[in-house]
Amino acid sequence: MEIKRIDFDLAKYILEVHAADEDEQVVLCKTLRQGAAAQLFAELEPYVVGMEACCGSHHWARVLTDLGHEARLISPQFVKPYVKSNKNDRNDAEAICEAFGRLSMRLVPPQSPEQLEIQAVHRTRQRAVANRTRLMN
Repeated sequence: MEIKRIDFDLAKYILEVHAADEDEQVVLCKTLRQGAAAQLFAELEPYVVGMEACCGSHHWARVLTDLGHEARLISPQFVKPYVKSNKNDRNDAEAICEAFGRLSMRLVPPQSPEQLEIQAVHRTRQRAVANRTRLMN
């Protein structure tokens, strides 16, 4: 089993792991809890790992980078066209794998905890301004 890259879809408690080889054939398709996923990636040799960009993906990018993997994030709007049928975690993981197979795909840089904190402050302020405007109107 020669894995070229591993892609996974994040959910609340489980991860759908999807791996492809050089010929873009599926060689691994698993449903794992978050603790088991971290253990799986710790046991694997370094790979390119792709996932959809969301708030939890930045944390996983840091965890995977610490384990020696190369974490890549893709915007959800670029994954959506590759979902083949009903939206579920397994189909999303397959779509992420399909999207990462494209050479010209644009990636999202992982954010540091400091960047995420600053972003949270800006969003909180934006909500406060919107609430104040709503009250005044």
